Amino acid sequence: MIKAIGRYFRALGYLVTGRVDAARRAISTSPHVVNATFDQIIESKRKSVQQYKDAIARLIVQHEGKMSKIKSLSEDVNRLEQLKEGAAAKARTVITEMKTTGATVEQIKAGEDYQTCMNAFNDFSGKINEKTERIAEYEGEVTEMDSTISGHKIQLQQMLREIENLKEEQATTVAEIITAKEEAELNDMLSGISSDRTSKELADMRQLREEMKAKATVSKELAGTDTKVQEAEFIEYATKHKASSEFDQLIGLAGEADSASKDAPEQAEGESKLPE
Repeated sequence: MIKAIGRYFRALGYLVTGRVDAARRAISTSPHVVNATFDQIIESKRKSVQQYKDAIARLIVQHEGKMSKIKSLSEDVNRLEQLKEGAAAKARTVITEMKTTGATVEQIKAGEDYQTCMNAFNDFSGKINEKTERIAEYEGEVTEMDSTISGHKIQLQQMLREIENLKEEQATTVAEIITAKEEAELNDMLSGISSDRTSKELADMRQLREEMKAKATVSKELAGTDTKVQEAEFIEYATKHKASSEFDQLIGLAGEADSASKDAPEQAEGESKLPE
């Protein structure tokens, strides 16, 4: 019993679901609903594109920041290279001056000016190496970011083309739905499925006309109209025959007519008695 009740409620749920789905499909085929649905999809795509653009813009900002650091570090390296060359030039000058005084190599290297120039040269060289390594790291990151940004730009272009394709598909779909509905209505009209009752009313009028004609015929027979018409025709023929006979007598053709009528049978008998 409980299982039967459960099956009943499941069946009822299926029925309601089926009706809801049918109503949804009927509404979904409306050109206005289709157009609005495409608008919603396109708007969602546009939001995604805008978010994608923002993400790419942030990558570009980072890329530009690294490029700016590379430029700044390169300028520092150029300045350090000049300072390094200046320290070496000053050391050469110190060596030349000390040699003129007869100082030995050990004395020159131990001299304060030489040590200052050497320490500055080494410091500048260390900084150049450090900054050069950082430049190489940034350049590698920038190269990778260039590839990433280029790929994202291609993807963005595809998304924009997809939106344009959706716009074209929207117009085509709405037009096809409208055309299909109009064709269906025309086919329904041709097959008699439509609400147009002209053909049925015309058939009813024709049937009514035949029924009225049949009723008139029956009424005519019942009223003896046919017999009266025949009697009227007989009287008309008699009247015409009488008037014709009176006219023949008046002009003297009545006797000839009578003799012609008598000779005709005799001639017929004579013809029949001819020898074989």
